[in-house]
Amino acid sequence: MVKLNRIYTRTGDDGTTGLADGSRLRKDSARVAAYGTVDEANSALGVAMLHAGDDAAPMLLRIQNDLFDVGADLATPGDDFLPGGTMPEWEPLRIVPSQVRRLEAEIDAMNAVLEPLNSFILPGGSALAAHLHVARTIVRRAERDAVTAAAETPVNPLAIHYLNRLSDHLFVMARFVNRPGAGGSGDVLWVPAGNR
Repeated sequence: MVKLNRIYTRTGDDGTTGLADGSRLRKDSARVAAYGTVDEANSALGVAMLHAGDDAAPMLLRIQNDLFDVGADLATPGDDFLPGGTMPEWEPLRIVPSQVRRLEAEIDAMNAVLEPLNSFILPGGSALAAHLHVARTIVRRAERDAVTAAAETPVNPLAIHYLNRLSDHLFVMARFVNRPGAGGSGDVLWVPAGNR
């Protein structure tokens, strides 16, 4: 269990931050950028939650919790990426296949009620969809940052898989909440060279 008694420690005043194992790393390192961008994505989803109804809110809440897991995973050095399924205190928190599979199942369920796409869509529509698109683009950046970090140091591949799948999930969810049957007006379609 996490226990935070003090918010400021002054230990980061030298430009470093503490990782999950107690080691310290520069704040501009690729690893710190990756989990910082995950935190940014989670904050964007917090804003999206302000507009979420009963169909989207439970999924978004699970995703927000998972993003803390992703952040913890990225903040934990090492190459022990095969957790045993239970969480004893000494075992590092890692993303597991079931978290990625859950996203895939939710994508498939939402996509099953959507019309096939005949064009790229513009980010927008309802307030919720617009916020989901903002979060989606931040998740894509988090994925790029995690890939950059993985080029320098071991990173759990499943954390990267989760981020990749999550950006797809948020794209489909934006379409899902914009669908006419949900009170939306449908996808906002890109019209190539439409303003020439």
